[in-house]
Amino acid sequence: MTLTNQTGADYLRQILRAPVYEVANVTPLQDMPRLSKRIGNHVQLKREDRQPVHSFKLRGAYNMVSNLTEQQKNAGVIAASAGNHAQGMALSGSKLGIKTTIVMPKTTPDIKVEAVKGFGGKVVLHGNNFDEAKAEAERLSNEYGYTFVPPFDHPLVIAGQGTIGMEMLQQNGHLDCIFVPVGGGGLAAGVAVLVKQLMPEVKVIAVEPEDSSCLKAALDAGKPVVLDQISMFADGVAVKQIGSETFRLCQEYIDDHISVTSDEICSAVKDIFEDTRAIAEPSGALALAGLKKYVEQHNLKDKKLGTVLSGANTNFHGLRYVSERSELGEKREGLLAVTIPERQGAFFEFCNLIGGRAVTEFNYRYNDDKLANIFVGVRLQEGQAELDNIINDLRDGGYPVVDLSDDEMAKLHIRYMIGGKPSKPLQERLYSFEFPEYPGALLKFLSTLGTHWNISLFNYRNHGADYGRVLCGFELQDSDLTRFSAHLRELGYQCKDETDNPSYKFFLS
Repeated sequence: MTLTNQTGADYLRQILRAPVYEVANVTPLQDMPRLSKRIGNHVQLKREDRQPVHSFKLRGAYNMVSNLTEQQKNAGVIAASAGNHAQGMALSGSKLGIKTTIVMPKTTPDIKVEAVKGFGGKVVLHGNNFDEAKAEAERLSNEYGYTFVPPFDHPLVIAGQGTIGMEMLQQNGHLDCIFVPVGGGGLAAGVAVLVKQLMPEVKVIAVEPEDSSCLKAALDAGKPVVLDQISMFADGVAVKQIGSETFRLCQEYIDDHISVTSDEICSAVKDIFEDTRAIAEPSGALALAGLKKYVEQHNLKDKKLGTVLSGANTNFHGLRYVSERSELGEKREGLLAVTIPERQGAFFEFCNLIGGRAVTEFNYRYNDDKLANIFVGVRLQEGQAELDNIINDLRDGGYPVVDLSDDEMAKLHIRYMIGGKPSKPLQERLYSFEFPEYPGALLKFLSTLGTHWNISLFNYRNHGADYGRVLCGFELQDSDLTRFSAHLRELGYQCKDETDNPSYKFFLS
């Protein structure tokens, strides 16, 4: 099968004939009741994380490998991948009894290398990135006569992925729109060409990360182009150039396109977890992020919307970042830099201006006798409009404010670097506190302690646990300790004197 001159009818036949169910599952199209209610549309999620390799990539890999000639199968196959294509290839080769070699960058995490080996693939570690691994795979292919199986840009791979679209139409023949993620374009092309042959009235909408949008760049240029830089956050779709055949099909059959931020992807990961208890990888949640944004931009109501959870091979430690950023992606949290007077009670007055809203983060370190700059996070119920009201209230109260909610450097770095040593010697004592997480808990803390003694250091972050944790410094004379201890007992929160902590002495005192 060549890479050119394949009509929509040709692809339909290939998809209908694809033997993917010899190894792949028909995955559920699952309702998302919580999200559906929130956005006013019926949302269903195609659970490709339920495949044996936890990704849709198995479909395309198996379809191509199973269609090789006996001579090609006897010679073996090879691929380059650091992720889901590698596992799909390994399982396909194992199922068909074909020698399968996967070239992976040396930087590939051990968990992915071991997964490929576990599915029966031979792993060759080469190079420091995908391009170097791919070059080595092509060299080995030429040297040993292996058939190179690309991750997306081949009609048989595209047709294998297109079986997802066929299943979605069978599972709900009344869908209005289907949202598909785009990396190299194999999934989007396969679904789009299938849907447009059978039910052309169903809209197919492509979704990309803003900082890895190779389809948009190709659509703008009229041909595939190479992006200078791409983000690796959603590594499953981190592709510098869309495929030639996948672009041809996307250009012809995709109805619309939308791009999303990393924060919006994180928010979609959370939505999937809350409705299904599945933990999607960032690229796996990409299409849902686009669905939510498209609904908002086009004011869709009461539509039947399908989307694909394309994979769940996530790096567990990356969930810390996802959790941190998901509220920002949903506009449920705002980050502000606020300048307040450096005097007793200033924190308390500031919190009163915020009102009964939950404070999610509060970072401060004494640095000047007159003014203090604080970094504060606020939980939002009504999105940007509520944040704008908070900013206006603070400015009306005489507090200069800068909105940092969309400041990437502030979110990635500055929030963790606030602090340092004070500009003058302080008679300071340091305490750590735990208190129940409920609206008003922080205000109670400040009203009990912050109006009596000057707070010289403050760090707090709500992590979703039942108890909030605060590190707080107070300017205290020895003569104040008895009265201060009485107020601690009145506060009733668990606390510990950290004044002799070595890290405090080294970095902050």
